[in-house]
Amino acid sequence: MNQVTVNELYDLNETIAAELFRNVTYPWEVLPQIHDFILELGKSLPEELYEKRAEDVWVAKSAKVAPTACLNGPLIIDEEAEIRHCAFIRGNAIVGKGAVVGNSTELKNVVLFNKVQVPHYNYVGDSVLGYKAHMGAGSITSNVKSDKTLVTIKNGTEKLETGLKKMGAMLGDSVEVGCNSVLNPGTVIGRDSNIYPTSMVRGVIPAHSIYKSSKNIIDKKS
Repeated sequence: MNQVTVNELYDLNETIAAELFRNVTYPWEVLPQIHDFILELGKSLPEELYEKRAEDVWVAKSAKVAPTACLNGPLIIDEEAEIRHCAFIRGNAIVGKGAVVGNSTELKNVVLFNKVQVPHYNYVGDSVLGYKAHMGAGSITSNVKSDKTLVTIKNGTEKLETGLKKMGAMLGDSVEVGCNSVLNPGTVIGRDSNIYPTSMVRGVIPAHSIYKSSKNIIDKKS
């Protein structure tokens, strides 16, 4: 499953967390490491650019954070990011440069690359969102299977065991997710793909695709 590797999905120049991904093959492998990585990276951030607002919470001085936002550590909010009214960051989160976390959006154990937008009523948990990925209003990641078994990545007849009970979605660079869509546990969406609104997505969606339904996925190049 080469198409679900870090190299195929992400430009590591577009995240402060590049080193987190250097020694893994698949992006979900970083999920158990986010907590400790933030604690180490936070200590090294330059004080002229970042301020420590609370225990294990580092916020770039150029970021905009609404006074009603709830910020829990470990957390890093990078330069020029915007955290809007009533956003709820539960911890273990890295918010990239110029990213937008919108009103009533909830984050937990995530890496948002630079310029990611989750601007309206989104839930993003145990997930990685690539450069300029965008989730439409009300779209969410589901990160636990209903039967509570470990998450498996499925691509046709191929399967990859993650060993994780909690895993949401891996969105490649420039992915567009339509409003009110649900990304089921273990979803991987390749770079530059579009998901139609109100979709229920699972498994691997190829790069440069338009997902209309599970039986109607077309190549954007065709």
